[in-house]
Amino acid sequence: MRPHPGRGLQPNVLGTFDTIVMAVAGSAPAYSLAATTAVLFGAVGLAGPAALLYCAIPMLGIVLAYSRLGRIDVNAGAGYSWVGRTLHPFLGFLSGWALVIAATLFMVAGSLPAGAMTLALFDPGLADNTALSTTVGAGWFLIMLLVVLGGARLTVRAQLLMTGVELLILLAFVLAAVLHRGTAHAFEWSWLGFGHFDGAGGFASGALIAAFYYWGWDVTSNLSEETRDSRRTAGLAALIGVGVVFLLFEAFTIAVNVILTSGQIEANGAGVLSALGHEIWPGTGGKLLVAAVLLSTVATLETTLIQVTRSLFAMGRDHTLPAALGTVHRRWNTPWVAIAVVGAVASLMFVASTTLGSVADVLSAAVSAIGLQIAFYYGLAGIAAVVAYRSMLLSSVRNFVLGGAWPLLGSAFMLWAFFESLTELSTASVTIGLGGLAAGIAPMLWYWHKGSAYYTPAKLDAQRALAAAEPYVPTTRGGRRADEALATDF
Repeated sequence: MRPHPGRGLQPNVLGTFDTIVMAVAGSAPAYSLAATTAVLFGAVGLAGPAALLYCAIPMLGIVLAYSRLGRIDVNAGAGYSWVGRTLHPFLGFLSGWALVIAATLFMVAGSLPAGAMTLALFDPGLADNTALSTTVGAGWFLIMLLVVLGGARLTVRAQLLMTGVELLILLAFVLAAVLHRGTAHAFEWSWLGFGHFDGAGGFASGALIAAFYYWGWDVTSNLSEETRDSRRTAGLAALIGVGVVFLLFEAFTIAVNVILTSGQIEANGAGVLSALGHEIWPGTGGKLLVAAVLLSTVATLETTLIQVTRSLFAMGRDHTLPAALGTVHRRWNTPWVAIAVVGAVASLMFVASTTLGSVADVLSAAVSAIGLQIAFYYGLAGIAAVVAYRSMLLSSVRNFVLGGAWPLLGSAFMLWAFFESLTELSTASVTIGLGGLAAGIAPMLWYWHKGSAYYTPAKLDAQRALAAAEPYVPTTRGGRRADEALATDF
């Protein structure tokens, strides 16, 4: 399932540091906190830190699964390829389709805050105007679409600027929050326990929302064909990225519990970080955190575009979706047809979103629906890693824990949260989440009937793959080896 000579993406564009930045940007710390803190608080109250903690443990199992699978199969489709070659091609296709649906939904869920935050910098009263927020957000989306179209080098340069400034602002406010005397609640260690959850259903709802916080680090796997030494780099960058955003998520969620009352959290919704900033540093603080959220939102729009377009590229290349999606631009080495299709679909969704209600309503329904998609394809990837490495699991304690037990724990947790939350989520969220998955059955059966080679795959076995492993060196147009090009680590 490697790219065909002359049709592949440009290799060796990203170095280790670049890929770590992409992993952090993909999880979008400031955006995730702004868009999801009020939703998480509404679901589990003061147990937000606990939900993030207990979701991080199995999430690391999924990170390990991606890391190990990436060592034996370098593919821009990531889970789409891995699940298809270990479990079943139908499950592999649905895994890739789930990512495509989640990312497409995010085009609205991510662009609305970008528009709202831009307006809030000038006039906070304009931020709740859904039509105006959508228009400005769509403008940001189109800018990022052009950046992604311009190639991986341009993409990572933009990320270094946006994510670097965002992290500096967030770290400054973490220090300021430690020095600030909160008036809402005194810190309690019970916030990291199970006591504040409303039964198993409440815990599952919190876990599903927490999964949305972390989602996006796997962009490193979708960039694997464009990364230097990706068999090692993609997994390492994902692990570091998840560690960084976990610490930021915990710090800010605890700060929100300590400093803001439940009334303030509910009243501010997606503007909760602005309210927190104002409490810590009246006037200026709110605007600085709004700027951080705006940078984070635009940055994660870019990484999400990479994920969905690289996934569509891999599916087009394998003829499980129209083959045109696998077309690479001759100059920019990007899947330009896939990028154009995503842009067109997202534009239609922007128009539709203006009739769906307020910004907060759209965000709440979209976040929960995306959470279902994430839990589904992460859960399958965890199982795929165990199956791929099954012949090596008993060779050492390390292999058993890191290659078997932990990924399987992550998979079981994700799939449990998926099924348990179906009875807890709103009808709109469940309909969007399951309906999006079901929509993939038609193209799957159509291209299976047409005889796509994807549906008769070479099984992925880690022992054989590692024994035969050699450096991943695709060829460029004209047959020149790609490793002749210099890798760039900005």
